Amino acid sequence: MRTYTNPVIGGFHPDPSVCRVGDDYYLVCSSFEYFPGVPLFHSRDLVHWRQIGNVLDRTEQLDLPDDLPASDGVYAPTLRHHDGRFYMITTEVGGEGNIIVTSERPEGPWSDPVQVDLPGIDPDLAWDDDGSCWCAVSGVQVARIDPATGEVLEGPLPVWSGTGLQYPEAPHLYRIGAWWYLMLAEGGTAHGHSVSIARARSPRGPYEPAPVNPVLSHRSTDLPIQSTGHADLVSAPDGTWWMLLLGTRPRGYFPEFHVLGRETFLTPVEWVDGWPRVGPVRERHTAPTAWHPVEPPPVREEFDTGDLAPHWISPRRRPDGSWSLKERPGWLTLTATGDTLDRPGHTLLGRRQQHPDCRVEARMDPGTGRGGLSVRIDEAHHYDIEVGEGTVSVLARIGPLSQCVARRQVPPGEVTVSVEIRTTGVLPPTVTRAERVPGEGLGVRAGGPDTITFSLGGAAPVRLAELDGRYLSTQVATGFTGRVIGMYATRGRVAFDWFDYEPTAGSQD
Repeated sequence: MRTYTNPVIGGFHPDPSVCRVGDDYYLVCSSFEYFPGVPLFHSRDLVHWRQIGNVLDRTEQLDLPDDLPASDGVYAPTLRHHDGRFYMITTEVGGEGNIIVTSERPEGPWSDPVQVDLPGIDPDLAWDDDGSCWCAVSGVQVARIDPATGEVLEGPLPVWSGTGLQYPEAPHLYRIGAWWYLMLAEGGTAHGHSVSIARARSPRGPYEPAPVNPVLSHRSTDLPIQSTGHADLVSAPDGTWWMLLLGTRPRGYFPEFHVLGRETFLTPVEWVDGWPRVGPVRERHTAPTAWHPVEPPPVREEFDTGDLAPHWISPRRRPDGSWSLKERPGWLTLTATGDTLDRPGHTLLGRRQQHPDCRVEARMDPGTGRGGLSVRIDEAHHYDIEVGEGTVSVLARIGPLSQCVARRQVPPGEVTVSVEIRTTGVLPPTVTRAERVPGEGLGVRAGGPDTITFSLGGAAPVRLAELDGRYLSTQVATGFTGRVIGMYATRGRVAFDWFDYEPTAGSQD
């Protein structure tokens, strides 16, 4: 019997929403301050997913200002298919509010956004038999709307606020049989996260809560997957039901740290007496009947195609003049738009860290410019290996503190820089000198989530610095995102010949 491993989409891919069209599944996630927004995935079996694009991929759809705070931007989307058309509704916090875009094909092009004049976040869409379109928002309220214009035709109507826990949000409405089900998240998106559900004969209510709520929560357990919630339901062609949801994989000593952000997990659902029953979300589950693996992405990106792969993202915006695949054929050339990574407005092209253990390496030519590789959460929390003016430096920015922790001379021309991330466990109280980590002799307990090592690559790698990964975690930086590893330029033009991203042997995935 086949099994699958969770998460099914690793790294900073929170708030999943899924819909099925025939034998195909499509899924979107939140993207917050990154552009392009709302990554879009395709699968034939709910387990193996391939990113096929981004829904909000042009500035006419998503124009985030440089002063947008980290973790604002595009919040939880909902993806639905109705009458031959795909609909994506989401909230642009700090921008246009609730918006709808549509497309005949999941790959796009997607329409310009239509605003929906409703308060709240995490909007949802569902259609009644008579063609009425209902939108639910956090709170929880529902309204009948015209999805073509965004006009509110009825409501919003307060219908059910959950079981009394904080932040009733992420509502999803489903018409299943004779019932309307309203599923939502409660308890916040941290360790108290949970999924609750109620049902009614009409989307207007009144809603009857499930006999036992929440139907899913990992709070106050020692399970390796935590913060489970913000879920969406989908049925497979064979009649089985599944739940896609977010969760985290914290590591290290108390209070534990998660560095990849909130990831997408899959778990089976059974229906008992008209209610969904969801067991704990395990690292391994029995797989769905369908099984359609996809080719893993190549380790190396050569930048020799006409466009960027859809997983490349940039903070807030990506001006056309800030990057080029044509200026130096076979290379990615970045042009600085800001002189530091400590403030918005810089040029960075990155991808999400998706595996707890991984290696990243890039071959670059700084020319007369300055740039390198960055591991970042936001402008105030990032580690960088930077090359410029004949020097390679390792820089650490942690909150108000910024320091160069290593520096070495390099000859002019091309250079290879690398980052290796290795998970670490909680060490016992007594360890040998060789097992100690930097800082332990100062009364600092070992047990961060991982170690980040920066090196000059090549035939004879030179290790420059090794830093504690806990300072690039949600618990330190706060916010709703996870780590992004990327190439950047902070002066002039910097060219990159190739970029490697590879899960390493220690990875749990």
